[in-house]
Amino acid sequence: MRRGRYEKGAFVTNPLSGYQKDWFPHDLLAGVSVAAVAVPIAIAYSQLAGVPPVHGLYASLLPLVAYALLGSSRQLIVAPDAATCAIIVAVVAPLAGKDPVRYVSLASALALITGVFCIAAGLARLGFLTNFLARPILTGYLNGIAICILTSQLGTLFGFSLAPAGFFRMLWRFFSKLGETHGPTLAVGVTTLALLLLLARLVPKAPGPLVAVALGAACSAVFGLAEHGVRLVGTIPAGLPALKFPAIGGGDWQPLALGAVALALISYNSAMVTARGFAAKNRYDIDANREFIALGVADIGAGILQGFAVSGADSRTAVNDSIGGKSQVTGLVAAAVLAMTLLFLTRPLGWLPMAVLSAVLIKAALGLFDLHSLAKLRRISPQEFRLCLVTLLGVITVGVLPGVVVAVGVAMTQLLIRTSRPHDAVLGRIPGTSAFRDVATHPDAESFPGLVIYRFDASLVFFNADHFKGRVRTVTREAPAPVRYFLLDAGTMPLLDTTGAASLDQVCGELEEKGIAMAVAAAKSPVRTMLDRTGLAERIGVDRMFPTVESAVEALVRATP
Repeated sequence: MRRGRYEKGAFVTNPLSGYQKDWFPHDLLAGVSVAAVAVPIAIAYSQLAGVPPVHGLYASLLPLVAYALLGSSRQLIVAPDAATCAIIVAVVAPLAGKDPVRYVSLASALALITGVFCIAAGLARLGFLTNFLARPILTGYLNGIAICILTSQLGTLFGFSLAPAGFFRMLWRFFSKLGETHGPTLAVGVTTLALLLLLARLVPKAPGPLVAVALGAACSAVFGLAEHGVRLVGTIPAGLPALKFPAIGGGDWQPLALGAVALALISYNSAMVTARGFAAKNRYDIDANREFIALGVADIGAGILQGFAVSGADSRTAVNDSIGGKSQVTGLVAAAVLAMTLLFLTRPLGWLPMAVLSAVLIKAALGLFDLHSLAKLRRISPQEFRLCLVTLLGVITVGVLPGVVVAVGVAMTQLLIRTSRPHDAVLGRIPGTSAFRDVATHPDAESFPGLVIYRFDASLVFFNADHFKGRVRTVTREAPAPVRYFLLDAGTMPLLDTTGAASLDQVCGELEEKGIAMAVAAAKSPVRTMLDRTGLAERIGVDRMFPTVESAVEALVRATP
């Protein structure tokens, strides 16, 4: 198979491998289109991350190049992202105080540390760690972030300042200051938001943020909006950024490292969701560990250019795919256009009203809301829906990082509770077949006098061993007829640890005292190995270790007096 072709199931080691010349016109157009959308969004997300506007552009340069050379997705665009910006503020703001220079330095340092963690995780093949961020947690997190972004932009949209605070305090402060609303600023913001929503509905492929920014800057210059009290972005330094490693104080390492762990996990997971979605659409595979490394190098690139941490940008990736981008040459073209913007177009960007950026952020926040997933989750799994709400409420009340930590803790607790009391079943044979099913859900299943067939649907390990013993006692006690044999169907038991083996040995002894012989069927290799090593196989008896439940039932029924 030729590398780089869109063959279903083809594994891609690098998005530039096997590049075909006829892809370049598509990649060129897609790259320019991505840059057209990325410029205003990068400036807007700078505001969200708490840094001057130009640093959003700095954060978009090297990450595009790094991912193009190292990533495994042909469509993914790495760039500033709303969710990562929220974490950056949560980590950096308490450390920087009111010093803007220190804030920028710490944001860059956070990107560097995050990048190192991502690379280390990729080399250690820890891509599976993102599985701990369950879908309900991500859904609640993104909806919580959307609410936080909306409330954080209300002051700018209405033309007055709001000190950062929790969701409910922010709302209270907003309503208490409504009398200070600046009419021209509100008019600019509301008009821009209406334009963005209209374009999204009528011309979904149009670069809405670019149109809004271009019109906003033009109106500002023509009508002198600054003279009417409308706050502008102001001077944006022209030229490319210098490579710079930020200084990190001794007291900053621990909070930055803790924040970087959370940032690495969440930004990687967000990027993987986007990358896998577009890979499935375009019929190729993603290398999860390679993605960790690529994102890490991208973060380091952002950090040394005085930017901040990045992630997979779903809106810009969607633009790339809709225009027909074929490879990561799109990212290289977009990086070149961003560099040209920094060299020649920073002056007109300075005319941009801040209310326009707020409208762009509010539109992005509206896109993060996933009410459909919330409704679906509530319908199919009320327990996971509650976990989703815990995450959402945690994010908007106690903060982004504490909210996610609490949600992960709740999820792990729920998992331990479920796995410590797993599903089990007493089995019977379906008449006329060799299939054995749960008698609780199949009343017609045939039982055998003197024989209990019991299935434990989990590994038998230290945290569910006591539950297993209790269930065996209950099952044998509630059997409708005196029990002669107890058959353990181990086919759904992938693992047996030493604690589980000790419990099984204890159960075997209790059954022997009651005149009940134990038998085991369909034990997998790891379980059978543990039975042999602990001497349990010998105690149970080789003649009562069966390959299948059917063969066990046939032999035990024949042996039952």
